[in-house]
Amino acid sequence: MAAILEVKNIEKIYPDGVIANKDVSVSVEEGTIHAIVGENGAGKSTLMKVIFGITRPQNGTISFQGQEVNFKSPDDAIQQGIGMVHQHLMLASDLTVAENLVLGIEPKRRGIFLDDHEMIRLTREVAQRFSLEVPPDKKIKDLPIGIRQRVEILKALYRKAELLILDEPTAVLTPQETEVLFRTLKQLKANGKTILFISHKLREVKEIADRVTVMRDSQVITTEDAAKLSEEDISHLMVGRDIRTERIPQSETTGEVVLETKGLSFVNEDEIFVLKDVSFSVRAGEILGLAGVEGNGQTELVKLLTGLLQPTDGEIFVRSKAISGLSPRKVREIGLAHIPEDRMENGVADQASVKENLIVDRYYKAPYSRRSRLLWKTITDHTLDLVKRFHILTRNVDTPVNSLSGGNIQKVVVARELSADPDVLIASQPTRGVDVGSEEHIHSLLRQVRDEGKAVFMVSADLDEVLKLSSRILVIYNGEIVAHIPDPSMVSAEDLGPYMLGVKRQEDLGAEIHS
Repeated sequence: MAAILEVKNIEKIYPDGVIANKDVSVSVEEGTIHAIVGENGAGKSTLMKVIFGITRPQNGTISFQGQEVNFKSPDDAIQQGIGMVHQHLMLASDLTVAENLVLGIEPKRRGIFLDDHEMIRLTREVAQRFSLEVPPDKKIKDLPIGIRQRVEILKALYRKAELLILDEPTAVLTPQETEVLFRTLKQLKANGKTILFISHKLREVKEIADRVTVMRDSQVITTEDAAKLSEEDISHLMVGRDIRTERIPQSETTGEVVLETKGLSFVNEDEIFVLKDVSFSVRAGEILGLAGVEGNGQTELVKLLTGLLQPTDGEIFVRSKAISGLSPRKVREIGLAHIPEDRMENGVADQASVKENLIVDRYYKAPYSRRSRLLWKTITDHTLDLVKRFHILTRNVDTPVNSLSGGNIQKVVVARELSADPDVLIASQPTRGVDVGSEEHIHSLLRQVRDEGKAVFMVSADLDEVLKLSSRILVIYNGEIVAHIPDPSMVSAEDLGPYMLGVKRQEDLGAEIHS
């Protein structure tokens, strides 16, 4: 089969000296699904940015459909027939599906006036052509994440994409939505489209991919037919060792209730109930997992627990002490730590150094300062210790944190929060966007925190993670707790899906949640 994309000897070195791609060559056959996998910092993202025209390499060539190309921007790539669906969807939430689809190339009446009827007609036409049903007149913000992603795919196809790059497309989907997406990708392949599929979920790679390229240390290790590689083979090639994926054993005992919510409700600025009467407790020595499709109140719940928002009604307690109304700093000083869902928005100061980010919650107190004067030797020694303990890969402790890979930025956040020795850890999407090696390391740290008698409340869109780590599981839908699973070993991801989609709901949860 002929290659639609040929990447040869790509080299990309960033201004700070980081080698992102080193002599990278990949051949992608037309009409196939080709997976690119590797650890954070392996060079996958940079390679995708080079292919899509976001960044330009120092050396190497790219040929698309038999012609050498030199993209100076994503617009150039789109014009040539390459589309990209980013992990964080690039849609205008207040616009309709049809408006998003034609954004920038809108149909006009008399060359002046926006033609709404033609927009809707075009949307229905392209949706029907590719068997991707979408509601043309609905606003993006009112749609579930799976339908939004479908709009992104249609948007690329409308612009005549022959090659689609999908970056972590299942990161926020339920198993049922993932199944629908995979049917879509297989249909697109049957129609002659080519898919570049970037994922950390190796089971999905095995299920969907025809060929797999493994990257490590900025280089291509191998490209093989997916059928020839097991999940274990792929993970070993990625990290150079075996990865443990089995469910962690439960702790033998749990202690007293450490974190508790009673009747917690929150009404947002649009006067919409985002959370409704949420009550639960977390004991010392357990991990309580919260599963749910993103956008069902998880973000607001975590912000309430950490003092970033204040509840409309209800109470939050840490060791029976009410914390509602306290500032985030006061909440932390009571003994609560927080791994936020978006590390770049709430987890780090991206232009500050690794050293500064690791003391941002404690710089004002001993032993890191004395009489308002920072003690830099103590701070540096503390940082070097955390860099070693948490396996943070950085050139030095004064390196700006935004120059690290996503997985290593996440390790900075995790190191800071766990080294605070909290009574309660709120872990929101703790391994989002990290590779299997970093994920395994973070999972072992969460287990260690649990075994030290801390209370862990974990929010994750990754059901494999929820099932692997949780002592108990809650499911949230439309701002309400709709299910409580006291023994996660008795359920599968597919069992949780109907609760996450609002199809099923347990009755009389009440006291059962406060185990």
